[in-house]
Amino acid sequence: MRIPNIGEVELLVPLQEGVFEQPMWGTFLRRLRRVAGVDSAMIRLSIPGARDEIDLVEGKMRASADLPLADLREGRVYSADELSEPGAGGPDMRVIRLAGAEGIEAWMALLGDDIDAEHSRLLTALAPYFRVALRVLASMEREKARASLSADALARMNFGWVALDERCRIVECDPQADRFLSRSGALRRGPYDRLTPSSPELDRQLTALVRECAADRHLRPRAINLSRDPWVEVLVSPVHLDTLVGDSRAVAMLYLRGDRSSSADRHEQLADLFDLTPAEARLAWSLSQGLSIAEAAEQHGLTIETARYYSKKIYAKTGARGQVDLVRNILTGVLALA
Repeated sequence: MRIPNIGEVELLVPLQEGVFEQPMWGTFLRRLRRVAGVDSAMIRLSIPGARDEIDLVEGKMRASADLPLADLREGRVYSADELSEPGAGGPDMRVIRLAGAEGIEAWMALLGDDIDAEHSRLLTALAPYFRVALRVLASMEREKARASLSADALARMNFGWVALDERCRIVECDPQADRFLSRSGALRRGPYDRLTPSSPELDRQLTALVRECAADRHLRPRAINLSRDPWVEVLVSPVHLDTLVGDSRAVAMLYLRGDRSSSADRHEQLADLFDLTPAEARLAWSLSQGLSIAEAAEQHGLTIETARYYSKKIYAKTGARGQVDLVRNILTGVLALA
């Protein structure tokens, strides 16, 4: 078995770890510049969707933006003479273009006054390892894009999460929950970062649930309604993913969803979406919140017969076969994004 020499490890390890640095490949470029004995070491990145190319430079020199780097053949090392007009002057250079997955491209360059064939061989030797690093970067960018889409969807549906310790103090929360706590009257940050519902009764209920989560990590999740207009509800569950919060003090996860619209807003949206009359829209929203026909009729000052007549028209217009269908159509449809 061949054991890698110290020089290879000195460059290859930071080359693979460089995608996790900020700025990327800082350690690798410093070591590459020293090992190669050049004035500057540089990586230029082109990532689909990014506004501009990214230049990562160790040293004062950098490749000119006017050089036709996009036209270079992948994997071949070029010199400055091959890229510039004759007599253009400037420092010598060796540069190699490398293509990664997902359309990512990179150019690795060495610049200085004493560049020779050894530098070309060094770039050629590093090329296959750099391609692996670019595949890792492509995978990270893909997952970042997916996470961004998921976060955007959850934000539109007004979902968020909060990690709580045994005393109901906030250990960590996602940006959506943080924004919710800053504007909601139903749930807020209290003294010492304690999560505090507006109702003392709900506060006692939430505190008891969090203590139960601390005592039993297999406790079934429990839901609490904090407000009906606008609708705010939470689901309290023991922590199962310690790495999510990065803090062993967290004993419970609180998943929250808060409607950003009042009932009046929802009535208008339902009327627009399903061509309901105002009275039908008001009844439809009440039914979607789980009220029975009798409860909804009482809430809106209707007789049972009138409420049933409206409900038949509502089901016909929304395509629902009953109240369960109506709830699904309304609460999981596009109104959840409004």
